[in-house]
Amino acid sequence: MIKTKKIDNTKYQIEHGQNNKKIKSEGQRRILLLLDYLYQYASEQTPVTVSDILHHWEEHGIHTDRKSVYGDISTLTELGVDIVSTRGRQNTYFIASRLFEMPELKLLADAVASSHFVTSKKSTTLLSKLARLTSADQAEQLERPIYLEGSVKPENETIYYSMDTIQAAIQEKQQISFQYYEYTPQKEKVLKHDGYRYRFSPYALIWHRDFYYAVGWSEKHGKLAQFRVERMVDVRLTKQPSVPADDFDPVSYVRQVFGMYDGDRQEVTLLCENSVMRSVIDRFGESVKTEVVDDGHFRAVAEVALTPPFFAWVFTFGGKIRIIGPKDVLAKMRKMAAWLY
Repeated sequence: MIKTKKIDNTKYQIEHGQNNKKIKSEGQRRILLLLDYLYQYASEQTPVTVSDILHHWEEHGIHTDRKSVYGDISTLTELGVDIVSTRGRQNTYFIASRLFEMPELKLLADAVASSHFVTSKKSTTLLSKLARLTSADQAEQLERPIYLEGSVKPENETIYYSMDTIQAAIQEKQQISFQYYEYTPQKEKVLKHDGYRYRFSPYALIWHRDFYYAVGWSEKHGKLAQFRVERMVDVRLTKQPSVPADDFDPVSYVRQVFGMYDGDRQEVTLLCENSVMRSVIDRFGESVKTEVVDDGHFRAVAEVALTPPFFAWVFTFGGKIRIIGPKDVLAKMRKMAAWLY
């Protein structure tokens, strides 16, 4: 009589299940390592081979064969990863489509590096994160100097938290409170009004000339006001609802306060040299009325507010743009010029 060994089914099922989990876990880890490896090291210029992938797995304690590479590549492709395969003695692979193309990453990197709003420390951190969105060899292309126009980077690291709080207040329609600083003649930072806490209902964040401004209803001033975000200190959300702003129009506010449109508007005529046509269009738009005067000049007619920003804009061209009418506007221009003496 043949004796049979009794099998403990419970123990067998537990051990068998654990082995399945181990195989499944290793397979998941392997495919995640492959995806990360392709993103970091595979590009059209430097595709990776089957041997490269096997070596990468071995460095992470996974020992398998070529069939696993082919199978995992197929799985990633089925999941929508755009992997380009080139067959040959050694098949090669790289990811063709990424979340950001290289020109887009360069644009973002340049914006981060050159921004006067982002501190040097934060710029380094953000550029490092952007570099992880492309392959290692292409990431080196993001490390290039950006030459600023003379302004320096800010030092206030808390500005990012202030921005987050202001955005939350806008979305939740809540008031914020904060302190605001200014500079003494000795270039020392001091809190305005002995540390007074402003109560403010933020309506919008406006980006103007590389600075952020919070625009909203100021309790202290009893009207719409704007504050430079990097000068706001200890920004806090309150539980008070914002003062309603049903008629607030951010576009109109920008034109009136930050442009040359604050105040009574008046139509002016400008005599301009041909070389400044681009600047005139940049300022007034392509719909601005113009006509040719002679081979070297054109006339432009635009509606503006007779405020210092408008006259300052004209001054910057050193005579290439001149006001020729109406006479009262020309008189105001002369009066402003007299302030320089």
